Amino acid sequence: VQLVESGGGLVQPGGSLRLSCAASGFTFSRYTMRWYRQAPGKEREFVATIGGSGGGKYYADSVKGRFTISRDNGKNMVYLEMNSLKPEDTAVYYCNGDAYWGQGTQVTVSS
Repeated sequence: VQLVESGGGLVQPGGSLRLSCAASGFTFSRYTMRWYRQAPGKEREFVATIGGSGGGKYYADSVKGRFTISRDNGKNMVYLEMNSLKPEDTAVYYCNGDAYWGQGTQVTVSS
């Protein structure tokens, strides 16, 4: 099983990024997928979730209205579209499915 995140980087406040997570080694469409993030000195926190068929989307209050989670079961991919980014969104973002985690991708929001 492998989850590989990509798409992180440095962006100015108010900017946008799209994170991707490529999954392999399991029946992707059967699993709810989630994004989490961990800022320096803080615990890992939930960001967003999406059900196996693409429904059941839920978001942390801190990102609601700014982030959008989606998936492509044909490509075994899950995405996180992040808009109106704030400095407090700075963190390592992790993809999660079942008991599996990716290595994370760094997002830094700074001017």
